[in-house]
Amino acid sequence: MLRLHNLKPRPGSTHRKKRLGIGESSGHGKTSGRGGKGQSARSGSSIRIGFEGGQMPLIRRLPKRGFNNKAFGTSYLPVSLDVLNEFDDGATVDEAVLRTTGAARGKKLLRVKILGDGELTKKLHVKAAAFSATARAAIEKAGGSAEVVA
Repeated sequence: MLRLHNLKPRPGSTHRKKRLGIGESSGHGKTSGRGGKGQSARSGSSIRIGFEGGQMPLIRRLPKRGFNNKAFGTSYLPVSLDVLNEFDDGATVDEAVLRTTGAARGKKLLRVKILGDGELTKKLHVKAAAFSATARAAIEKAGGSAEVVA
């Protein structure tokens, strides 16, 4: 019978820990798998990523040109129209409601954008930071309203 006191891992699932420095014939003696002398052979040593032994690293040798708009662009949390069908007819749906129901999951900094994926069957008053053209048309076609909130 399987009990807590006689649990053990399946055969072959666990490996014996590599024991370093236990004699030459073990294969892990002498330098204990660290190679010869040098910085990486010393205890407590770690070399940061991209370090080239004092030589100017590749990332600093390459020229950096051009402009990247990522820092200035606006990102949105996408919410499709299908998700809005779970709310009652005539309800007001805003960002706070979408976050509490789990429809808009993500960073608090990101604003919500309603996308036109799927069909909307209920009349809703939707408040969001942005709407796609198809989403706005579908909400208004269903008799609801789409309000942009800054």
